[in-house]
Amino acid sequence: MKQKYLSEVIYQIFALIIVVIVVHAVYVAVIRPNADIIQQQQTIQQEADEDYVPDRSMYIVLRDFEQETCIILFFWALSIIGMKTVRTMRERSLLDRELLPVSEGTSILPEDTRHFARPVQALPEKERGFLLPRALLAGLHRFGTTREVQDVSATVRDICDNESERLESELAIVRYIAWAIPSIGFLGTVRGIGTALGQAHQAVSGDILGVTVSLGVAFNSTFVALVTSIVLMFLLYQLSLVQDRLVMDSQAYCDDHLINYLQVPGRSTPQDNHSEAVQPV
Repeated sequence: MKQKYLSEVIYQIFALIIVVIVVHAVYVAVIRPNADIIQQQQTIQQEADEDYVPDRSMYIVLRDFEQETCIILFFWALSIIGMKTVRTMRERSLLDRELLPVSEGTSILPEDTRHFARPVQALPEKERGFLLPRALLAGLHRFGTTREVQDVSATVRDICDNESERLESELAIVRYIAWAIPSIGFLGTVRGIGTALGQAHQAVSGDILGVTVSLGVAFNSTFVALVTSIVLMFLLYQLSLVQDRLVMDSQAYCDDHLINYLQVPGRSTPQDNHSEAVQPV
């Protein structure tokens, strides 16, 4: 478990470094040079024609440092979401496999728990750390120790609840990024408005170019921050939904493939109780 946490931390650090390098390179090589060229052309046309309305260019919208920071954080969070989504899909693939050799009419006695646990223990080490194998092994071990079906059900439920809380806590960094992006956009807004107010004397004398550029910084940073935050929150909630379904489906798998087949000598199985309940009088 510690090795998994360490690998995730290393992945997040390297993902951040790679995203910073790639995004900054794109800004230096593509976005800012094109934004400067477009800005110069629009300035010349505005000076030549007072009625000229400049087109809204995405290069100009994205060129400032606040927008670059928002883009970096967005792709960093996206890499984390992608990593966790791939892991969740791998865990879900175990739900389609028969990990326990049970069939209709099979009864698992307390003395048989080691036999039924062998196929799960034979899984690769990485897969044994997934939720479903851990829940099955814990349930079999609990049944072999206490010989009580209710204890097995409680153990499986506790493991699934703990896993749900762990998955939720691991998304804290992504939730922080989703909160930080609009805050950075707001900082850009404050900077742009502050710069525009500092150039108010130029606007009074008739030169409004500096004021409009500064206000453009303010509104563009807010626009980019809100758009990236909306997309990020949508992806985050989709990941949370997939993880919640994994936990619920894993618990249902344990009920259908383990708990329903448990039997203590001298007691009826859940299947027998169900059959007796539906027999006609």
